[in-house]
Amino acid sequence: MPNLLVTPFRQRCAALLLGALAVFGYAPFYLYPVPILTLAGLFLLLCKADTPRRGFLLGWFYGLGLFGAGVSWIYVSLHDFGGMPAILAAFATGAFCAFLALFPAATGWVGACFSRYRMWALPFAWVLFEWVLSWIFTGFPWMTLGYSQVPYSGLAGWAPVAGVFGVSLAAAAMAALIAMLFVSGARRAQRGWLLFAMLVIWVGGGAMKFAAWSEPVGAPISVSLLQGNISQDMKWQPENIDHALRTYLNLARQHPAQLVVLPETALPLLWHEVPQNYRELLATPAKTFGGDTLVGAPEKIGDEYFNSMFSLGIAPEQKYSKSHLVPFGEFIPLKSALGWIYRDLLHIPLSDLSSGATDQKPMTIAGQQVALNICYEDVFGEEIIRQLPEATLLVNASNDAWYGHSLAAHQHLQISQTRALETARMMLRATNTGATAIIAPNGEVLAQAPHFTTTALTGQAQGYTGATPYARWGNWPIVGLIFLAFGILWRREKNE
Repeated sequence: MPNLLVTPFRQRCAALLLGALAVFGYAPFYLYPVPILTLAGLFLLLCKADTPRRGFLLGWFYGLGLFGAGVSWIYVSLHDFGGMPAILAAFATGAFCAFLALFPAATGWVGACFSRYRMWALPFAWVLFEWVLSWIFTGFPWMTLGYSQVPYSGLAGWAPVAGVFGVSLAAAAMAALIAMLFVSGARRAQRGWLLFAMLVIWVGGGAMKFAAWSEPVGAPISVSLLQGNISQDMKWQPENIDHALRTYLNLARQHPAQLVVLPETALPLLWHEVPQNYRELLATPAKTFGGDTLVGAPEKIGDEYFNSMFSLGIAPEQKYSKSHLVPFGEFIPLKSALGWIYRDLLHIPLSDLSSGATDQKPMTIAGQQVALNICYEDVFGEEIIRQLPEATLLVNASNDAWYGHSLAAHQHLQISQTRALETARMMLRATNTGATAIIAPNGEVLAQAPHFTTTALTGQAQGYTGATPYARWGNWPIVGLIFLAFGILWRREKNE
């Protein structure tokens, strides 16, 4: 370790900087080697952690840098659009990032519990706590390491086999191998084996990018993804409702297709309040092509409200209601205790929604079996595959206007790219302000609309059939591998 980093304070500052630099590996930068190199730097720092407490603090500072730089856009939603005072919004964002940093901290703590096999244990610990973060308190796996490798890195080829956590494990293993090359005492022969292992991981992933995990089914269809660019701070004001309705009707008329998709809650009215004649007018452009239109609007059933997508057109009307809601954005955790936050500090519409069913089936529209997901839902790969292998096409309807001109929309696009790659399906994204895009089954963006413009993205979409290994088995094989590896490493650690 360089003399510059001999003190714990300097090591923690270095970890903080490394975490912040890792953000350049994610969209819109796509510099995928950066997160691997920064994680290798963290692992080198952890080599010198002589107590679990020091390992914990090094991991926490790395996580603070990663999430502080990567998801600071939460401040925008809380303050700019949620109306929370700036100081409180900054505190809430900082506290959230500090909480998320506990998971890299746990990696450092676990790693420091090993001595001889520490560097072997660290990659498994990293991915284990990424996985835990994906479901604890409903989950927030936003800056998962594997996303940074999609779609350009050779490691992205592991996504159809083992999902984003499989890509994370490959990237974390590369980081550990790089760190081992710089560990004092590494012999020339050992370095040769380390380089060979890195080559196997990289080439193996690259080779699987060329595998045919699915095959086309049926003829391509024309698609039109509408981007209304309705300002978030004006969208729900009664005097602006007519503007939103006219915007989407005009876009649909100007850009007809077999499948027309509007964004999440595109219509700022409850579904039963949308005039029947307007629904018919909105459906007509797609019907002239023998197809259907997907419309986002909130829905009231009894005393419950849902965030839903509705189909209008040739096929019978169908509906999908969002099942994985955003805590503090779409539902109130511990409502009796925390309800004052919404009454006194936040002014977020639709913040007390109910969840749709988890077993909803694909929609049969436009000659396709369409698996819908709304906004934040596509962060959870194990939930997307519930509608596979029946689904031939994926559609995500989002509204990332909540995060302004931040990194959020770009990062969300990369997450959708990962879902396409995991399932070997095309993904269509219709958003209010961006990123509206057509994504190929290999995760590459085929077409994208400019952000913050009123426009429609038109193109073609091909349906696919077949099931990737990840679509069949989900995250459990990689989770099982992690626990098996820990069992082996811990036993060897104690026996030597």
